[in-house]
Amino acid sequence: MIRTHPNDPPLTGAEAAKVAWLIARMAKRNIAGEDVDQRDLQRKLDRILDGARKREEKAAKAAG
Repeated sequence: MIRTHPNDPPLTGAEAAKVAWLIARMAKRNIAGEDVDQRDLQRKLDRILDGARKREEKAAKAAG
């Protein structure tokens, strides 16, 4: 498991790769200009983090 930020849940390798790819795409769009819409990428990132949080909660319930 990979931890990206202290407030974020641990990510699997696949999730970490997807997050890295999305952040790279966001950076590329930001180079194109500040007025470029990035909401679609932000939603995808939020979905990945939400799934990781749910997995972490499920594992915590199963463990204890």
